Amino acid sequence: MKKNITDFRVVSNEMLSSRLFLMKLTPADGSALAATHPGQFAELRVDQEPKVFLRRPISIHRVLPAQNEIWLLVQKAGNGTNHLATLKAGDVMNMVYPLGNGYTLPSAGSKAKVLLVGGGVGIAPILETGAVLKEMGCEVTYLLGGRTATDLVEIDEYRAIGEVLVTTEDGSTIEGLDCQKGFVTNHTRLQSGSFNYIKVCGPGPMMKAVAKAVAEWPEMNEVERFLELSLENKMACGLGVCLCCVEDTKEGHKCVCSDGPVFDVKDLKW
Repeated sequence: MKKNITDFRVVSNEMLSSRLFLMKLTPADGSALAATHPGQFAELRVDQEPKVFLRRPISIHRVLPAQNEIWLLVQKAGNGTNHLATLKAGDVMNMVYPLGNGYTLPSAGSKAKVLLVGGGVGIAPILETGAVLKEMGCEVTYLLGGRTATDLVEIDEYRAIGEVLVTTEDGSTIEGLDCQKGFVTNHTRLQSGSFNYIKVCGPGPMMKAVAKAVAEWPEMNEVERFLELSLENKMACGLGVCLCCVEDTKEGHKCVCSDGPVFDVKDLKW
């Protein structure tokens, strides 16, 4: 898929929680958005911040062709993302996109039951993934995990696409949702084995725990591309050049930014 280096104008930039903010962007020159695939990411240039030299990799959160907007859900984690949080409507930011390989999609019209699991800022790429799957005729269920209910943002956006299940470490709840205390692996629906495909993004320990839980399902070895994980290795260039994001797989070392970030669990040395 062709990579584009494009200036984007900030449509809005809103803090959704103490750490997460939502950037809505549109091409500054009015051109149409480039085609993207669920699970891909972008590299954002951070201007006017002397302590930041490299672009920041951010998952593509939502793509709305009708509005010609792309949404990015970003977590404040350092100088780069803290600066991005200060951008105002009308500001211009340069972005390289789309990068990486996203999630494998079932055949159109398959009516597959798909579980999308997200923890922390890992909820970002699965919003667009679910929207695309729904358009294909799939039955989408989200399982979102956070430390508290306030960590889980944009719930209405997820509910507009599919069923939403929630776990919180402190037991806090969100009205109208199936909320259970603990980690995503503690949710009874994850243990049920009632899905055809599972796609996950979040912290490494969480994804390893999900993989372990799903491996106990008897159907695990019967479905091709059953469980896919979006890795969050540190990425600098986004093009597979700097080699700082290398993951040791069963086929040797691979760059998460160019060979991934999405990998079939069967290919990982987990």
